[in-house]
Amino acid sequence: MLALRLGLGTHPMVLLRRLLVAAASAGVGFLLLCTLGWALDHPAGSQSRLLWCLIPLAATVQFAVATARTDQSTLPRSGLSAVGLGPSRLAALAASSTAVTCTLGSAVALLFFLHLRGDLTGMPFDGDAAKLLAAGRPLPLGAVLTLLAAVPVVATVTTWLALRTRTTTGLRPAPVRAPARPAVAAAPAADADPASDQALETAAAENADATRAPDTVVEEARVVAPVRVPDPAPAPAGLPWGVAIAAAGLAVETYASRGGGGTGTPPPLPGHFDGSSAGVLAGWALTAIGLALAGPGITHLCGLLLQAMRPGAVRLLAGRTLMAEARPIGRPLGVLCAVVSGAFAAASLYGPGDERPFGALTGLGATLVIGCTAATVLTAFLEARQARFATTESLYRLGAPATLLRTAAAVRATTILVVFAPLTWAVAALAAIPLTT
Repeated sequence: MLALRLGLGTHPMVLLRRLLVAAASAGVGFLLLCTLGWALDHPAGSQSRLLWCLIPLAATVQFAVATARTDQSTLPRSGLSAVGLGPSRLAALAASSTAVTCTLGSAVALLFFLHLRGDLTGMPFDGDAAKLLAAGRPLPLGAVLTLLAAVPVVATVTTWLALRTRTTTGLRPAPVRAPARPAVAAAPAADADPASDQALETAAAENADATRAPDTVVEEARVVAPVRVPDPAPAPAGLPWGVAIAAAGLAVETYASRGGGGTGTPPPLPGHFDGSSAGVLAGWALTAIGLALAGPGITHLCGLLLQAMRPGAVRLLAGRTLMAEARPIGRPLGVLCAVVSGAFAAASLYGPGDERPFGALTGLGATLVIGCTAATVLTAFLEARQARFATTESLYRLGAPATLLRTAAAVRATTILVVFAPLTWAVAALAAIPLTT
């Protein structure tokens, strides 16, 4: 109930992102149900199709976790642990909200699947989807429930594991008011000697305090402790491992393509079930994992390059920001690089001359993967912006112009584009070469 109230009372943009997560969950659930419908009539090709469904499933789970991270209502705050809302409890609330969102999407997918099968209101679209969805054949209830529960269960567990380690470190503390002393002082003692100079000075001071307005308070001066500037964030250690795993993925893809008989036939996509694509899919998966591991290191390297050769204020600010945000934004950028390179490689393999190279389900899966990955990158940038809110506020208080921050943001975006665009093209070309020769 608390998770439901937090979800309904949150910001409209957070609700919009949760609706997008529900839509992605519905798309993945529909793909899984279509796999079940195909397996009822074609058991031989169901394993390949199920493997391809793992890619949009992983993209949807990643987007769900990124959406849960940016929800301000589940952020750890100082003092909430005293009432039983520590980081683990707040992570459980975020996981509950993710479970509700993904379950809603799975329910929509089930209704749409049953509608296309004609189990609700008759066969729509003149029965064009009857063969694909195994219309007229009974669906195994256990398989349907298992497939529909895949996205909510995986997204919920992943969200809780990702958010349970968050602490209150780096969060802005609540504003504390300075202590105020009483406005009206006590009356002077009756036995005080009026001839004494000290008594006269004391009485005059007390009378001056008594003449103040009753609602006037005098705040004591705050003692500002010296702030130590933190050292730059250390470089992520995953760059060598990421490069090695990406190279291994390209090698596996090359070996799998040559093992198919050397005919030069492209590997089957979900719309083509005339062969096995497990080796090519494993190679692409290894390449994506390698780029995801190397993404933070590449982003950190971009920050170092920006600060080279006697940088000015703009380059120094942009470089330090990239170094500090290398981990939260580097991994989604690496995954986006892998997804876009895979799309370019598939487009080069299946040219315009092929007859319907991409089926309807292939297009739905590609849309889910690309859309969820791009939305995850935008959400990661939003999370990084929220994390540096205190720094931005401090710069404004020090008199930094707004154009300085905008220019630094433009420099960061340009640097990321200049570095990751050639990398994406190179990975796409290397992935397509062994499949086209």
